[in-house]
Amino acid sequence: MVIRREVRNWLIEAEMDLKRCEWSLNISDYALSCYLAQQCIEKSFKALIIQVKHELPRTHDLTRLYRELQELIHLSPYELSELSNISQYYVTTHYPNAGIEIPSQSFTEVQARRAYELASKVFRIIKEIIGKYDC
Repeated sequence: MVIRREVRNWLIEAEMDLKRCEWSLNISDYALSCYLAQQCIEKSFKALIIQVKHELPRTHDLTRLYRELQELIHLSPYELSELSNISQYYVTTHYPNAGIEIPSQSFTEVQARRAYELASKVFRIIKEIIGKYDC
């Protein structure tokens, strides 16, 4: 089985989001870094779902996407908790009316580092799983 072109495209964008996530973390733009971590994980999950289930889920909820893949990916209870937190970053990192008054001033380096670490791990695992389809 081969990797579908659409899957490669999702992985390319997930990897770019991960690089941007690290860059924004390094310049102390923690809200942006958290948002990009969420995007990396979402696109990684969607790439694998497209590869194995031939469908594109219409959700940004990382925990919902993970449930579709938990037979392939196993995250620890701590990582699942972090995944739930990061899922919320889709909205809370850039809308001032989404629970945080000033997102650009409210996210911390600790949040951004945790988000980056989980995004890196998820991306690496999914890239490895999808790589097995490239034969």
